[in-house]
Amino acid sequence: MSDSKLAGQFFDAAIGLLQRVRDEDAGEIAAAGTLIADTVADGGRLFAFGAGHSSLAAQDIVYRAGGLALMNLLAVPGVVGVDVMPATLGSALERVDGLASAVLDSSPVRSGDVLVIISLSGRNALPVEMAMNARALGVKVIGVTSVAYASETRSRHVSGTYLKDHCDIVLDSRIAVGDAELTLDAIEAPFAPASTVVTTALLQAVMATAAGALADRGIEPPLLRSGNVDGGHEWNSRVMTEYGDRIFYRH
Repeated sequence: MSDSKLAGQFFDAAIGLLQRVRDEDAGEIAAAGTLIADTVADGGRLFAFGAGHSSLAAQDIVYRAGGLALMNLLAVPGVVGVDVMPATLGSALERVDGLASAVLDSSPVRSGDVLVIISLSGRNALPVEMAMNARALGVKVIGVTSVAYASETRSRHVSGTYLKDHCDIVLDSRIAVGDAELTLDAIEAPFAPASTVVTTALLQAVMATAAGALADRGIEPPLLRSGNVDGGHEWNSRVMTEYGDRIFYRH
């Protein structure tokens, strides 16, 4: 099989998943966008969390040109991305009980805020505990996960529950268990994951919905512009000054 044929198959798989979430998650996307708009309008703050590769989607909506300036990254040391050494440590930390509690207790997250939690499997202790504890604080939780994992894997949290069980809104990425879209007889393991493509698209759709909902209410969405276009830095400085008490990545 030619490389170009495999590339085409991956694009087809990714496009198919994007079409599914567009159609099947439409109600949840609208609800999540409305919740974020409500929170911005009411003076609340926005946070996003993901561990390992799920952190890529969280980072994609923080301090991003065209994105809401108020979205902050809730970072857990050792699990944001794969830059920790060894990289396997991040995966191990996701299974540690109590870590989420310690992070939330020392974070600026408070009642009335929104926390987006991204976890493909939703089965590890860290995202489950993060969602449970955040809601106990009065924080609204938007979970981005593959619901399929709840029926095909065993939870690693002591409660036996999954991220999806502790969210106000669940965005289902529809990613198959194992996160690999392609197989080939000559290759033993499945390959070509699409979760990042789909999860980032889901969240950007939510952010777009939120911006539109704010505009419909006569509120200028606090959006960032690219620093690589003329006037971008000046625009961003104005937005960050106006909303400085809700932006934590500058301190």
